[in-house]
Amino acid sequence: MASIDVTEAKPALRNRPDARSEPLPELARARAWIVTDGKAGDENQCVGIAETLGVAFEIRQVPASGPFGWMAPWGPIDPREGPRRRAGALSGPYPDILIASGRRSVPYLRAVRRATGGRTFTAFLKDPRTGEDSADFIWVPDYDDLRGPNVFTTLTAPHLVTAARLAAARARPDPRLARLDGPRVAVLVGGDSRHLSYRKTDMIRLVGDLRNLVEQGCRLMVTISRRTPDPLRNAVKALAAETGGFLWDGSGENPYVAMLALADAIVVTSDSANMVSEAVATGAPVLLFDLPRTYIRHRRMFAGLAIAGALRPFTGQLVDLTYKPIDATPVIAQALANAYAAHRTADRA
Repeated sequence: MASIDVTEAKPALRNRPDARSEPLPELARARAWIVTDGKAGDENQCVGIAETLGVAFEIRQVPASGPFGWMAPWGPIDPREGPRRRAGALSGPYPDILIASGRRSVPYLRAVRRATGGRTFTAFLKDPRTGEDSADFIWVPDYDDLRGPNVFTTLTAPHLVTAARLAAARARPDPRLARLDGPRVAVLVGGDSRHLSYRKTDMIRLVGDLRNLVEQGCRLMVTISRRTPDPLRNAVKALAAETGGFLWDGSGENPYVAMLALADAIVVTSDSANMVSEAVATGAPVLLFDLPRTYIRHRRMFAGLAIAGALRPFTGQLVDLTYKPIDATPVIAQALANAYAAHRTADRA
């Protein structure tokens, strides 16, 4: 997915200038680590929460391959990444808060929790697959089965598409997109996953439905994924070029947020719950291109968004939908902040 690049957050310590709420007194002094294996979807969710909390944070990346990665989430950490290794993922003073996501990060969260005797507050995004007692705070989407006193659920996932970023993109429109006349439609194309693969019929149907929009006077703003099959990638690229649309080819500044901000409607493929979560944060009509083998749990989320009036099936036609933007990120961040405050109080007792 061509989502926001968080590489800007990697150097040393970072604090977000547009945090969505004033941090609690404890949070104002807190230091955080974000621990993932570098997968963009996991890292973006963690950064979205850390930024919303307003805490200074560092990104710590753990190995994504090798035997220790294969044994995760149950195995040990790679000893080369331990706290006594100068360049290790766990080097340096331990943080006040650790936010992790992805199964390969679970052993590292567990190691920090053990090393600090529980002083570091640990939060995990999505199911760690090791039980609800694996972290002090766990967020999972409503459609997951994990439940417990420390488990918090929401309909959509956390992300980086904040109201502040959307407003900034609208105030200073990307010239590559502002030139497009007619209704602008953002098209978020995913790709093959462990749950489904695009068939030729899926690709033909998507391109045909997008062409129908163009014939109605719409202009397409397209972003594709690393997972997008080559035939589909080539077809949507050709469609955008021949119809006066825009497709981001990876050159220049990433226009992902600008596309969402300027869209009169958003078409998104059903293979990515994260892209749908970002799309409904805009308040624009979201049109879901349904793939027949869509993950059944994601369908539960999509059904909830349809009930909320934010989403309808994409059939090659624009649909007028009015709803308040749906953004779970500040809700999750507040729940985490409350849990952290309780954790600190218990430590002082």
